[in-house]
Amino acid sequence: MESRSETCIFVGYPKETKGYYFYSPSDLKVFVSTNAKFLEKDYMNDFVPRSRIVLNEMSRDTIPREVTQPNPIVSSNPTQNQQPTIPRRSGRVSTQPERYIGLGESVENLPDDDDPYTYKEAMEDVDSRHWQKAMQSEIESMFDNKVWSLVDLPKGIKPIGCKWVYKRKRGMDGKVETFKARLVAKGYTQKEGIDYEETFSPVAMLKSIRILLSIAASLDLEIWQMDVKTAFLNGSLDESIYIMQPEGFIEKGQMEKVCKLQKSIYGLKQAYRSWNIRFDQAVKGFGFIQNLDVPCVYKRIKGDKLVFLILYVDDILLIGNDVGVLTSVKNG
Repeated sequence: MESRSETCIFVGYPKETKGYYFYSPSDLKVFVSTNAKFLEKDYMNDFVPRSRIVLNEMSRDTIPREVTQPNPIVSSNPTQNQQPTIPRRSGRVSTQPERYIGLGESVENLPDDDDPYTYKEAMEDVDSRHWQKAMQSEIESMFDNKVWSLVDLPKGIKPIGCKWVYKRKRGMDGKVETFKARLVAKGYTQKEGIDYEETFSPVAMLKSIRILLSIAASLDLEIWQMDVKTAFLNGSLDESIYIMQPEGFIEKGQMEKVCKLQKSIYGLKQAYRSWNIRFDQAVKGFGFIQNLDVPCVYKRIKGDKLVFLILYVDDILLIGNDVGVLTSVKNG
């Protein structure tokens, strides 16, 4: 190992960032790192901090020699008065191995990735207050974007179910930064030809992203990354789709009504296609030209001002040579 390295124990993979979770026996903490050399021949049950290894020198006279004991003579006809042998109990006091000291305390600091799976679990979770706030924020986004209207369910129509999806967003240190709650349609119950027609939508290829990043590095261009909040709620629908009212937000006195969607939501088969069409129309309105070979890559050139825009689902990468222009595009 290098002089600046530290011997740690690998404990898992973080979900929100690249790298590995490691436990540091010297600092008694868990951290994330992308630079590691794995000692594949060392195991936890053999692990001892290298700085604590002590080698006691043995003189030649103290080396124990194996002594062969003669086999005891066992009587083939034991007498009835022979007493059973009572096993001897060791008087040695068991102590915890030094290499495990502090490990129990560190387990409590490991990230808890057991996010709620249902609305009921979220309401019974220790962070229920945060989940409630996250759901309220999602519902407000639905109303702001006029995603649905409450209507009576037409005869012969079966509404699509929906559910809440919960996720704790963590930082590089593993601590929770935000609580996300997203309302998702159960798109697997949709019927082709009735609830949706086309679903295909282009996605930026990793090769294209790497090429543009290489260009940005060689020309010393600005690189900005951002994500579109509730992106799919901006996509319009051509089909008439009805979903159940979301759990926890059923309108009082209107429990029998359903939500008729005016905009797309996450989980629908056509959700990404609807969002992509809406984004394409908007970005072209700002003067961007779509690459014919890579549909998710756009460019705009005005004089000496150059901007590249890459769309990957609901993440956007902006590359350009002028901060003012990039700011204008971002705020637009």
